[in-house]
Amino acid sequence: MRRKTTAAVLFSAAILGGSAAAQTPQASAARAVIAATKVVTRADAASDFRAVRVTMPPNAMSSMSAADGILYQVSGSTTVSVGGKAKILSAGEGLFVAGGTAAALKAGADEPSTLLHFLVVPHADPNRPLETAPATATELYRTAAPIPDHKPGMHDLNLTRVTFPAHTPSNAPHYRSGAALYYVIAGTGANTIEGKTETRGPGSLIYEPFGLVHQWANPGDEPLTFLIFNISPEGTAAVLPGTPVKAP
Repeated sequence: MRRKTTAAVLFSAAILGGSAAAQTPQASAARAVIAATKVVTRADAASDFRAVRVTMPPNAMSSMSAADGILYQVSGSTTVSVGGKAKILSAGEGLFVAGGTAAALKAGADEPSTLLHFLVVPHADPNRPLETAPATATELYRTAAPIPDHKPGMHDLNLTRVTFPAHTPSNAPHYRSGAALYYVIAGTGANTIEGKTETRGPGSLIYEPFGLVHQWANPGDEPLTFLIFNISPEGTAAVLPGTPVKAP
């Protein structure tokens, strides 16, 4: 499966309207769009979400070529060079890298670099390594089946960081028009799905396919911060209230 990037990337601290800004329907939550673009999905597409942790020693250099994805800098810094242009990612920043694009990575000189790499990959593709040595890539998650209801056409692809203050009550039931993969950075949240609530702490990965009705809350004493890697049809809000209407 191939996708064509049709819009420029938006970097951290930008708040988007429409689907990217509607990542979680919680008024008290703080949101920052880390990176966003538009991709075209072919009619024969069958896609999975994939999440990988990448670590590099100081000053180490690596290269990568993968499907459409977004890099997120967890700690340290990384210079990412694509098509003759370089971007230095500091902790909390991100960058979209289009599928099939060759990118060069160089870790900062002062400390090791740790990144998260979120991707939408063809279902038939193996879990091949994405970054070359001396970078170490650790598979964190891959969906067991293709993303459901992922229709051909233009889609919004974005990564958003969301923070719920301490003691934030549960938001209203809602579901996604596309699909999303969550990664909890800090704090402990309460995730309710079909009436069952589970505790989600740092490092947790939560998959939300189309139509899954869910809720989030932060009952703890510390802020809850997570990333949302989202794909949704262009022009449609990423999050829709209530439950999906079933066809008769």
